[in-house]
Amino acid sequence: MKPVRAVPLWWVLLLVSRLGATRKGSPEEASFYYGTFPLGFSWGAGSSAFQTEGAWDQDGKGPSIWDAFTHSGKGKVLGDETADVACDGYYKVQEDVVLLRELHVNHYRFSLSWPRLLPTGIRADKVNKRGVKFYSDFIDTLLKSNITPIVTLHHWDLPQLLQVKYGGWQNVSMANYFRDYADLCFEAFGDRVKHWITFSDPRTMAEKGYETGHHAPGLQLHGTGLYKAAHHIIKAHAQAWHSYNSTWRGKQQGLVGISLNCDWGEPMDINSPKDIEAAERYLQFCLGWFANPIYAGDYPQVMKDRIGKKSAEQGLDMSRLPVFSLQEKSYIKGTSDFLGLGHFTTRYITERNYPSRQGPSYHNDRDLVELVDPNWPDLGSTWPQSVPWGFRRLLHFAQTQYGNPPIYVTENGASQKLHCTQLCDEWRIQYLKGYINEMLKAIKDGVNIKGYTSWSLLDKFEWEKGYSDRYGFYYVEFNNRNKPRYPKASVQYYKKIITANGFPNRREVESWYLKALETCAINNQMLAAEPLLSHMQMVTEIVVPTVCTLCILISAVLLMLLLQSQS
Repeated sequence: MKPVRAVPLWWVLLLVSRLGATRKGSPEEASFYYGTFPLGFSWGAGSSAFQTEGAWDQDGKGPSIWDAFTHSGKGKVLGDETADVACDGYYKVQEDVVLLRELHVNHYRFSLSWPRLLPTGIRADKVNKRGVKFYSDFIDTLLKSNITPIVTLHHWDLPQLLQVKYGGWQNVSMANYFRDYADLCFEAFGDRVKHWITFSDPRTMAEKGYETGHHAPGLQLHGTGLYKAAHHIIKAHAQAWHSYNSTWRGKQQGLVGISLNCDWGEPMDINSPKDIEAAERYLQFCLGWFANPIYAGDYPQVMKDRIGKKSAEQGLDMSRLPVFSLQEKSYIKGTSDFLGLGHFTTRYITERNYPSRQGPSYHNDRDLVELVDPNWPDLGSTWPQSVPWGFRRLLHFAQTQYGNPPIYVTENGASQKLHCTQLCDEWRIQYLKGYINEMLKAIKDGVNIKGYTSWSLLDKFEWEKGYSDRYGFYYVEFNNRNKPRYPKASVQYYKKIITANGFPNRREVESWYLKALETCAINNQMLAAEPLLSHMQMVTEIVVPTVCTLCILISAVLLMLLLQSQS
């Protein structure tokens, strides 16, 4: 790995401005770039185990912290929804692989359920062979369809028994248990899986799980819990990488990275040094928090300075941000074969000082405010706003900050408009077109991007928002017991991008849009007929067997009467 030299944000802003990256208007106004991606660029879609699989207590699976969180009945999830069934993906593997083939994707990013493989979370206790077989068969099915598996080891669903017994990610012992779990996965699936992601969006996992309590395990350890959780997650990532590097890489020849999500932070006033510093701080508290230890060996200096200063003002003897020893810094540095980058939207950032007396919190530690531009295209939901130009800037920031690493875009997508069930998702098409084009421009600029994962394959359980937000290419009718899937217009559009490996020319790209809307009109008719089909299915499954049973009983009675009359 190349030595990493921190590059100030003003340099990135100057670079992208010279490359023609405007921060105003839509992609069309910012001169849409027609061209293709490099040969071998990998296109995909993604999901996670807890959000899609269901079968929460089937075939030996143990409970996760999200099972406990959603079953608590305390209004923690919108509508008190659970993921007990979700998309029923555990029983619909073949059907969903057909959808992936229909999309023409090169890869599928999915996560393994730690408690499905290790019910208690501890390998020494028990390995669930049915869980191992399920994922092994799934991987084989993908490969038979020429779809490359990109596998996430942990996407938030920590085994509940590790939370109860050890306090979850508040306990450093999680790093050892995670390494043992990772070793099991490398051993069981590594002969076929060549792209591993240790953690998906650990910042959100730490912040919402241990700071705000909006996510499982629902703890509110303000200004301390999230930093301790992140510290242990980084150590766990490093242990898994080193285990793969020393034991498995020689024979399996795979790659191990991490997936970090971050919005772009744009200075509200690009002529204000304080706003530029605040935007830099936003990015370091977001992306640098995890990336800097992995690429440079320690937390960003601005995090150490800010949290240390505020901790002292709050009367604490030590900083609330944990410290890596010299040995740990050396051990963690360089533990990523690629950078997974998730991105959805952009925020304007301006400085605001929060007095230390307000108490410790991640929000106050950053000393900034996030704002949105009311002129940004409205997708109909509170998040995300469509701001494609921020994507290109974030990609440049990652390139310059971390020594030009290979980058896989691991999450990027738009949620469906509120209270909208129609399949003609024009706003998602515009979102895809804009963001993918900005990624193409970044590659043209020299950013080393290897692949793109659109989020997500299916509508699914969206954590504290239940089923209210829909990110999928395929609409899932959750009210139907069979959870049928229906393609949205964006399926046709994304498929065209993949087939063309980019945007060949204006005329062809415009024809994709028209064709996609034609197709979705037909699919909408199918969706409109769903209640009738469900009713007919109910008649078939309930009424017909009942009538048949009555006929049999009546026939038996008539036969008895006939026999009695003859005797």
